[in-house]
Amino acid sequence: MAVKFLSDEWLSEVESRLNASEAFASAAKGQAARLQQQVAGAPGGDIGYGFVLDGGKVALTKGEIENPEATISQDYATAVAMSKQEISGQQAFMQGKLKVSGNLMKIMQLQGAFTAMPQALEGFEVEY
Repeated sequence: MAVKFLSDEWLSEVESRLNASEAFASAAKGQAARLQQQVAGAPGGDIGYGFVLDGGKVALTKGEIENPEATISQDYATAVAMSKQEISGQQAFMQGKLKVSGNLMKIMQLQGAFTAMPQALEGFEVEY
């Protein structure tokens, strides 16, 4: 059964799959980060969620998190394209479709963990 993109159920399933993935845990080992995601123009309004990584485990929470190290902003179409792996985060950033404020170096340090995400989410049915 497909889960609606960016819904509470989507956040919960993404978190669960990432935390169950040995490849993600290995790539994220020793990393810690507090990132705020902002998606503009989503059906039903703008959506924000936090991505907190600590000790190889991730927690995703809807809304704003305290003291994010960086904020990543994109429109809904870009978020969908990235989720479908039609465009990478790096491509979106270079094309100006994804904006970063705060500690860009922190995001660069997480590239290994970000690269492991698609494998961890393989087979996850999402409704856009």
